[in-house]
Amino acid sequence: MDKIYGQYGVLLDINLTTGVIQKTQISKEDLKNFSGGRGLGMKILWDRIKDPGIDPLGPENPLCFMPGPFSGLPIPSSSRTCVVAKSPRTSPLNKKYPHASTVSYANMGGFFGPEVKFAGYDGIVVMGKSESPVYILIEDDKVQIMNARPYWGMGTEHFDKVLIDKYGKGYQSCYIGQGGENLVSYASVLNTAARAAGRGGVGAVMGSKNLKAIVVKGSQQPNLAKHKMYLDLLDKVRTAFREDTEGVGHWREGGTANALQYSSDNGTMAVRNYREGTFKEIEMINTKAARTQIWKRDFACFSCHLACKKSGFAKGAYGGVVHDGPEYETGTMVGANLLISDLAGLNKIIYVCDDYGIDIITAGNVLGFLMEAREKGMIDINYLDGIDLKWGDVDSSIAMIHKIVKREGIGQLASIGVKALAEDIGQGSEAFAIHVKGHELAAWNVNTNAERMMITYATANRGACHLNSSGPSRQDHSALQDSLGACSFASNWYKDETSYRNFIEAITGAEMNDEEFSRIGERIFNLERMFNCREGFDRADDKLPERFFTDAHTYGKGEGVLATHADFEGWIEKYYTDRGWDVKTGKPSAEKLAELELEFTI
Repeated sequence: MDKIYGQYGVLLDINLTTGVIQKTQISKEDLKNFSGGRGLGMKILWDRIKDPGIDPLGPENPLCFMPGPFSGLPIPSSSRTCVVAKSPRTSPLNKKYPHASTVSYANMGGFFGPEVKFAGYDGIVVMGKSESPVYILIEDDKVQIMNARPYWGMGTEHFDKVLIDKYGKGYQSCYIGQGGENLVSYASVLNTAARAAGRGGVGAVMGSKNLKAIVVKGSQQPNLAKHKMYLDLLDKVRTAFREDTEGVGHWREGGTANALQYSSDNGTMAVRNYREGTFKEIEMINTKAARTQIWKRDFACFSCHLACKKSGFAKGAYGGVVHDGPEYETGTMVGANLLISDLAGLNKIIYVCDDYGIDIITAGNVLGFLMEAREKGMIDINYLDGIDLKWGDVDSSIAMIHKIVKREGIGQLASIGVKALAEDIGQGSEAFAIHVKGHELAAWNVNTNAERMMITYATANRGACHLNSSGPSRQDHSALQDSLGACSFASNWYKDETSYRNFIEAITGAEMNDEEFSRIGERIFNLERMFNCREGFDRADDKLPERFFTDAHTYGKGEGVLATHADFEGWIEKYYTDRGWDVKTGKPSAEKLAELELEFTI
């Protein structure tokens, strides 16, 4: 193989069924065409899943932990890791296969991805299933499959401390809680007990393999192609961060929680199961409230100036726990969306969800859907196993989360998501089951920004995803960013001379113009779409819940605003046309696939 710069060209391949551990070479072509992270993980998924319809919770589903080429280098805000697998969350309207589902990719910051790079790997791929609980211990070339029976059943908070006590702070880890162990479909993978690869059920895939954790320590770093160019770029981008005191200060002051007040004011927040877009008690949970009442510490991911994570401690009935949050998504989905304005109670719900290792966005959707179904008289307290689940109630929300994670009674259906609950309840509840392809929407509501958000949610390859964006170029950029290991919060500082493209040239030696560089993201997005098409998804699956065509907000900035089905059909057809996809099927054309060097998918 030709010399590879900036990466190793090596995957750590672990089969938990056979116990075989080996290094697998990555072709130079795949590194160039898919970079790393989300893109390279997607290529691995395509190559290893030969036939559609495999069980995502079966041993043949690859679970890929993929840092990008930026991860592990001191490039500001570039420590991200993508966890890629076939999704246990989604399904098409017209099933050809019992286990048809989309791709799943979940992104997390922290310190795990950089340590994987330090250990000498561009990614870790776990196949198979262990007969009993295990964890993987990686120390550079030394890789062991260890007994995890003593830790099975531990929450993430306790387990993180156990690992630190056992191995020290020089090791980094990611792991699941009881949500992943019990195969809750929206279980997360966490590191540092708070940073989560939260969406798409990757924690359930990890639990299905009886894999509790991966613990890693490394001492290596890949050679860079143009070291002087890299150091020059690094100095310039660091200067840009240092000099932008207002931009950096915005993130340090409130992180994503800054969006709580903004979104409510603009009618774009998920409130009362997306029935409204403005939260009347937003001042009780916004940045100012959190900063004055519970936040004690700001902290950052590896090599990051922004320190957008906040650690909170509340007193009183819901106090006594130190945990991060609220952020925008968590503060909205288990706060405003449930009409919960008790900041300490909100912080406690966030802690419980993270300790169990479940996606807070989907959990908030499930609770909100059940609250509305009960409010409308479609279900009663007996359906909820005696839990008096109602708007604004912290205790009943926590009680239902316990049921969900244990998969007891109503918790069994609720552990699958709102789509399964609506199919069981019926009575028209499908109209306010807020999901796309089985994957629940995030905390940004639709009505007041309908064209943008409808296309964003409907066309996301993992099911509804607010990070997907509404147009091809921005979607491609997001896919590329996820493949570099770069954080979306910092992209404004990477422009002109300090662009991502120039950093890639310095790191890997790959010289590309802007069009060629952007095509990497387009190639990734189209490969994901082809994976979904192979599983049986088509245009009919790119649809939104009926609520967004019938239920206008009754107060706030979005009052009375609604899009029509005709509006949506026009927007989606234009999107397909701009993408070079067939407007009838929503499938990439053969010409587009050939242009992107994806002929192998045809």
